Amino acid sequence: MPEISEDHLVDSIADALQFVACYHPPDFIRAMAQAYAREENAGAKNAIAQILANSRMCALGRRPICQDTGAANVFVRIGVEARLGWKRPLQAIVDDAVRRAYRLDANPLRASVVQDPLGARKNTGDNTPAMIHVEMVAGDRVEVDVSAKGGGSENKTRFAVLNPSASVADWVVQTVETLGAGWCPPGMIGLGVGGSVDKAMAMAKQALNDEIDIFELIDRGPQNRVEELRLEIYERINALGIGAQGLGGLTTVLDVKIRHFPTHAASLPVALIPNCAATRHVHFSLDGSGAAHFVPPDLSLWPEVSIDMATHGARRLDLDALDDETLASLVPGETLLLSGTLFTGRDAAHKRMVDALDRGESLPVDLHGRAIYYVGPVDPVGDEVIGPAGPTTSTRMDKFTRQVLSQTGLKVMIGKAERGPEAISAIADHGAVYMIAVGGAAFLVSKAIREAEPVAWRDLGMEAIYRLRVEDMPVTVAVDTRGESIHISGPKAWRRAS
Repeated sequence: MPEISEDHLVDSIADALQFVACYHPPDFIRAMAQAYAREENAGAKNAIAQILANSRMCALGRRPICQDTGAANVFVRIGVEARLGWKRPLQAIVDDAVRRAYRLDANPLRASVVQDPLGARKNTGDNTPAMIHVEMVAGDRVEVDVSAKGGGSENKTRFAVLNPSASVADWVVQTVETLGAGWCPPGMIGLGVGGSVDKAMAMAKQALNDEIDIFELIDRGPQNRVEELRLEIYERINALGIGAQGLGGLTTVLDVKIRHFPTHAASLPVALIPNCAATRHVHFSLDGSGAAHFVPPDLSLWPEVSIDMATHGARRLDLDALDDETLASLVPGETLLLSGTLFTGRDAAHKRMVDALDRGESLPVDLHGRAIYYVGPVDPVGDEVIGPAGPTTSTRMDKFTRQVLSQTGLKVMIGKAERGPEAISAIADHGAVYMIAVGGAAFLVSKAIREAEPVAWRDLGMEAIYRLRVEDMPVTVAVDTRGESIHISGPKAWRRAS
């Protein structure tokens, strides 16, 4: 039996991380194509179309699907009879692979992992360390699942220890209803039921790597209690009407995956982890014959979709000529094509802005009458102006919104998902507007960016403030100057009895 070397594992994981950054799994593409075909809400259908178009563009160009190229999650199952030529701890071996993948000059991936989470939160610069789960199993091989988990969906993780007689389905549906759209639906729901707290969480994360087969399950019918539960939860979540990007619609979740384990008689632990529209994972097996190889999905898998919003009545908006009358005319759910000057700024930049304002200092950029985009882009390669540059979750900026609007004169914010009551109130009070770009369409969005120049706080890396010039950047009006939100009205209109 040949030896499985460190190089076999490092080469395989490094290639896997690059692969999943650029290619959706085939089952996900098929599920999204079905969601696109059946969607009846024009806004949600357009969002799904952008995700599918972005996915195909990334496959052709081998560039990241999402600007948040995720934390590396690696599940390693080691056969007890496997011959291992490993001299170092598994963490060190896997981190070598992550470092290589994320620093690859030909296709750099965004480093998002920070060290010292309770202190300075300094970026490690290479996305290490990886999040590793290890099992010893029967056999003579090493089986590995590699996934890249973005922060927006990871932040929506929930856990509860239910009464043993409680309904798992009720808890899951009620919980998903409170998550908002920050996890970028449509996507997956992974559930871990039973075991202990840590076991349930690990099972939920593992479940997200299982193949989407809900339509096959619907066709043949459930054959056990777990399959019955999957179908019930799938149907009830989609009946909530949340829809793609929270705009309202028929498809919120593509599948519900469940793993379970024996548990204490007094307990019913349930872990819920969503996966977003940038679902990214791959499986491989090592037997000592060499590193794994990965085959891209066939381009025929992607359906023909329409993303020409100009021909579908989208209004063009000049960001360099914003005025109160124009802003007041914008309607929640309306599609816009933005052109002009756009500044970037997300969590770290907002913290520095409010700290400077509190000290009575002027900001390094003039935001009066301007627009800001909540984004942390991937580095460009070749002749790119900027790498994939999709939106980040906007609610993290809610606590800064009122002060920034009142003290800078900012008029437009662009991000993803809903805003909370505090931010919506501030938007209405200052006659501002909040818009969303599609989460999971980062490469597509980046093609609308014609110029990109860092103008402040370069030490923040991907969180520095950039000045962008955009042409026909597609967005949807989410909150208007009166405080009306599409993330409230959209799901309400599409909610069905469950």
